[in-house]
Amino acid sequence: MDLTFLLETISEPWLLAFGGLVVGVLFGAFAQQSRFCLRAASLEFSRGTPNDRLPVWLLAFSAAVLVTQVLAAINEVQASEARQLASPQSLSGALLGGLMFGAGMVLARGCASRLLVLSATGNLRALLSGLVFAVIAQASLRGLFRPLREWLAGLWTTGDIGGNDLAAHLGLTSAMTIAFACLWLAAGLVFAWRARLKLWQAVAAVGAGLAIPLAWWFTSSTARQAFDPVQVEGVTFTGPSADTLMLLLSPPGNVLDFDIGLVPGVFLGSFLAALLTRELKLQGFEGGRSMARYLTGATLMGFGGMLAGGCAVGAGITGASIFAVTAWITLTAIWVSAGLTDRVLSGIETGRLQAAQ
Repeated sequence: MDLTFLLETISEPWLLAFGGLVVGVLFGAFAQQSRFCLRAASLEFSRGTPNDRLPVWLLAFSAAVLVTQVLAAINEVQASEARQLASPQSLSGALLGGLMFGAGMVLARGCASRLLVLSATGNLRALLSGLVFAVIAQASLRGLFRPLREWLAGLWTTGDIGGNDLAAHLGLTSAMTIAFACLWLAAGLVFAWRARLKLWQAVAAVGAGLAIPLAWWFTSSTARQAFDPVQVEGVTFTGPSADTLMLLLSPPGNVLDFDIGLVPGVFLGSFLAALLTRELKLQGFEGGRSMARYLTGATLMGFGGMLAGGCAVGAGITGASIFAVTAWITLTAIWVSAGLTDRVLSGIETGRLQAAQ
């Protein structure tokens, strides 16, 4: 797509921010309507009780990977210029951060994107947890926790294995990666049929997934045509949440870019979708123990997401859609950790009930 007119009409930072806003609105609206949630999907899988959340995640994931790979095959997406593939990444950070993030999202009852979507519908638990997540992410990026994050991230990097491109390591062609994505899509359709997933929920799940290749395509197109260097990137929430927080706290020192538009866009999209479907509802904490659980989870996600180089969406879908090794490690670690954490919490709750009796 020719963006010359837009680039001549408005400045590049404003165009990037507007693009992030549009992508965010679409993702937020579709995620809210589909009930997209990696936590719920992973728990359905680990408990062996697949319902509607697992097929929603599979449809979103497969749509993101499939369309991204198709766009890359026709050179509409420059995946090789994305941060995940163009610069060294941390394998130890992907593993450890993924384990922390998986545990955190179970404690907080939602990953970073889910908390943002829920907060827009009036969920005060998600709003406070999301703010804590952003604060810890910022502290891990540039603040108090930065030395610890850098030390853990430096233990094992992609430089030790010759790069972060999984397709290159395995010798996969574009046709192979597209076929692989089609298998995931087929699995999503099968689970959707078994769960009797509503048509609109399935469409919304695919819509949420398509926001990822849309982001890749928009930033790739802008990078090709802009005068100044532009980072090719997709949808993620750890870094953008921290950047948005700092923009609110100290506006003069921050520059507009795609990430700055993304987070407000998701909030706006989710709010509008909930408003139109009459799903706005104020919800708060149920007690001190509940609050402590949520905030502990948000803290683990903030540090874990920054250590892993992405959240459940940023690494688990966006990074996986371009076949970054670290993204697949993070995604696997999140699923494993979420299942184990759920079992531990269930055991604790069972013991508490038995003691009460």
